[in-house]
Amino acid sequence: MDILLNDLIRRYPAIADLKENVRTTYEVILESLKNGGTVFTCGNGGSASDSEHIAGELLKGFILKREVKDELKKQFSDKFGEDGYRLANKLQYGLRAISLTSHPAFITAFANDVDADLIFAQQLFGLGRKGDVLIAISTSGNSANVYNCILTASVMGIKTILLTGKSGGRCAGLVDVPLKMPETEAYKIQEYHLPIYHTLCLMIEDYFYGKRS
Repeated sequence: MDILLNDLIRRYPAIADLKENVRTTYEVILESLKNGGTVFTCGNGGSASDSEHIAGELLKGFILKREVKDELKKQFSDKFGEDGYRLANKLQYGLRAISLTSHPAFITAFANDVDADLIFAQQLFGLGRKGDVLIAISTSGNSANVYNCILTASVMGIKTILLTGKSGGRCAGLVDVPLKMPETEAYKIQEYHLPIYHTLCLMIEDYFYGKRS
């Protein structure tokens, strides 16, 4: 774990001050996943893409294969023969992750019928459970739908992490772990978000499926 975290800081020295908060973020996510929790992500625009990206890296192999164990492969083969064998050899173990930007029918219906500022909060209210984790992404820290999702998470006993910019906006003071990039322009903030969440995904994958460096 330290190897991956140190490599992040070596490559991006401008975020050295965030090292301990990145470590804490890892620990919060890891604790949730170890206990059967789910990682939820949300954001708007480019941050919506980051939200999807994080979930994608957790749901399948990132840099490790995450192959199905031989015992389970045998169960597939015994039950479904050649088809089961083929399936088991392509499936990969995943970590529980849901991007709240992924449900366009729900999002457009709720935005139209109720309130667009609650599109993430409503999904979390319906899907989330105490012990889960929310990774909220807002370069300004002021996005209304992200803000409302954080409030909902806090009431539900869901740990909250914020990827944001230098000021952190109104969201930063509400979350369990704020990760404030040393920039004020959205695109520059996002350029730091990606290596941070990539590193977090690598660290988590390494714990569950690697050599636990």
